[in-house]
Amino acid sequence: MATFLYKLGRFAFRRRRFVALIWVALLAVAGVGAATAASPAADSFSIPGTEAQRAFDLLDQRFPGTNADGATARVVFRAPEGESMTDPANKAAVERTVHALRSGSSQVDRVADPYTARALSKDGRTAYAQVSYKVTGFELSDASKDALEDAAKDGRDAGLRVETGGNALQAIPETGATEVIGIAISAVVLVITFGALIAAGLPLLTALIGVGIGVSAITALSSTLDLSSTTSTLATMIGLAVGIDYALFIVSRYRAEVAEGREREDAAGRAVGTAGSAVVFAGLTVVIALVGLTVVSIPMLTKMGLAAAGTVVIAVLIALTLIPALLGFAGARALPRKARKASKSAKASKPGKAGVAGEAHGRDAAAGERPNMGTRWARFVLRRPVAVLLTAVIGLGAVAIPATSLELGLPDDGSQPTDTTQRKAYDLLSDGFGPGFNGPLMLVVDGRDAHAGQSVKSAAAQVDKEVRGLHDVAVVTPPTFNKAGDTALLNVVPKSKPSSVETEDLVHDIRSTADGIAQDTGARTLVTGTTAMNVDVSQKLNDALVPYLALVVGLAFLLLMVVFRSVLVPLKAALGFLLSVVAALGAVVAVFQWGWLSDVFGVEQTGPIMSMMPIFMVGVVFGLAMDYEVFLVTRMREAFVHGERPGEAVVTGFRHGARVVTAAAVIMISVFAGFIGSSDSMIKMIGFGLAIAVFFDAFLVRMAVVPAVLALLGRSAWWLPRWLQKLLPNVDVEGEGLRTQLAGTADGPDAGAAREPARV
Repeated sequence: MATFLYKLGRFAFRRRRFVALIWVALLAVAGVGAATAASPAADSFSIPGTEAQRAFDLLDQRFPGTNADGATARVVFRAPEGESMTDPANKAAVERTVHALRSGSSQVDRVADPYTARALSKDGRTAYAQVSYKVTGFELSDASKDALEDAAKDGRDAGLRVETGGNALQAIPETGATEVIGIAISAVVLVITFGALIAAGLPLLTALIGVGIGVSAITALSSTLDLSSTTSTLATMIGLAVGIDYALFIVSRYRAEVAEGREREDAAGRAVGTAGSAVVFAGLTVVIALVGLTVVSIPMLTKMGLAAAGTVVIAVLIALTLIPALLGFAGARALPRKARKASKSAKASKPGKAGVAGEAHGRDAAAGERPNMGTRWARFVLRRPVAVLLTAVIGLGAVAIPATSLELGLPDDGSQPTDTTQRKAYDLLSDGFGPGFNGPLMLVVDGRDAHAGQSVKSAAAQVDKEVRGLHDVAVVTPPTFNKAGDTALLNVVPKSKPSSVETEDLVHDIRSTADGIAQDTGARTLVTGTTAMNVDVSQKLNDALVPYLALVVGLAFLLLMVVFRSVLVPLKAALGFLLSVVAALGAVVAVFQWGWLSDVFGVEQTGPIMSMMPIFMVGVVFGLAMDYEVFLVTRMREAFVHGERPGEAVVTGFRHGARVVTAAAVIMISVFAGFIGSSDSMIKMIGFGLAIAVFFDAFLVRMAVVPAVLALLGRSAWWLPRWLQKLLPNVDVEGEGLRTQLAGTADGPDAGAAREPARV
């Protein structure tokens, strides 16, 4: 592989105008396709295989016109102190608002008048109007949302307090200035790392080109492949992350090769042949993690994973072709000022001597290099591997303790910031009607297969009676029947809030009761509604976590065995990743569930952790963590294969890779931390979780645990059984075949050291 990539890198450098033109043309074609494509389909967030989804589908069949998955809004009215909503002036104001809601948009299906629907609180001060739309919240037009806000404003002008909640107000959350700060920090880190504006700009430029092509292609294919606009979210985040990372490693290796006295074209080829091999396998681990999201069987996650995987493939191809082409355009300007002079003097020396000096990776004195921070840290770890390992593992274990109290759920209006109208409407309904009113359950009684002598009416009556006797039930509405008379619908209002453990237990209790009734009557009862859907989603994600972990970690383990030709190194990589993810989940629980440092991170409402968080973190963080593992340890493996002792190889890996891996990690942390400033609790949680996970994995696992374990294992770290050596393909990631070919003979000064160290 290294030889092929070497030739590809030299070709891209030499034919840079042709390569650049191809990528510009791809960007233009994708952009035109996106601009002329039909509007993306709406994402209804269906969850196939769950009871809540089956109930929604049954409602659509048996109660045509109800549009169970349509957007809803609740316009909540609150009378001033000492007044009632039944006062003539207040009633007139509400009726005007209801009329405005009905006539404000063609997407409105129906509006329930508070007075005819008896939607008044016991104290008479709170009322609400239920607005049902013909379309989902994703399809709701801006004009419909504006009409909703204007109607609420009319009620406020009449002296009432009016707040609006529901999924009709879905909008793209604001991230604030912190995201801009994160991008600015990334740019500063790149400049510091490379010491040249041109070199710093290349990773940003190519990452943006890759994301532009990927997201434009997603938009262009959205109608054909039934992709929604939400699929581009993860693609953008991951595309930027890996795009910057991969370009960073290629450019860094190129500069190192030039500093060793090689011609720029040869340096570009060697950079792509060595660091490019690591990029390919690092990209494969990310693709495995993202494509693996299909095992969860949630369409939205599947689409997001596949779209992001496609963007990662584009990022890899750009790193292997466009980066060397742009380096060709940049010339010596991609190097720091001092390096430009050094490169000129190096050209005067003989290539053979420069190459031999460049191969002496682990010996600072022989290479004439001053030890950098990476070298000094690696030597410190080698002197105290047990202390460093125990400190890192115990520290991460302590941070992971809160994860044992992890509670999963999906956010609702109760998790919105306290200054939003959604949160205010949620609180008004809770005060006026009880906490459970914000998350009613819908019970669908299907009597088509009822036993002889049984009817849906008798089954519904039995369901009504049994459910009323359950703990935590506040209200059960009388059943309503469809025209065919074979299906009934009941609404159940819990006493507890939607995201509480008590409400989740109630859903399970109702389903257990329904199973017993089904045995007696033959009529099945399904529980649905937003709250029940959240419960089912959480359970589905929880059930899929272990199979997903097994699939992703298992495939990546096999891939890393091929890369490192070792059993223990991939095992250590997987265990280290699990440690960092569990620690990150512990930090998320401590902040967002327990409320620790909530003021620092702007967490206004604590509660259950978003159900998608664990599996989302596993997928994203695993890919990025394996990036750092591959780039750091591949350099160690390369040095070991070239004859260095295990300890020297660790030092070599850190001398050449620690600075770049640190820069990549700081960039990723800055980008992800930018989302902490979002007004949406879900986005805030994702940003914090990913940022802290990258911090733990890059600086504690890869920078501390990895060298400590390798120091303790010694040569055993690179052990591979003979029978496995024969089975695994030799992909030559360390570039030994390339090195031998370029030397022109296998009997050079390092030939003996270059052989595969199979025996310990």
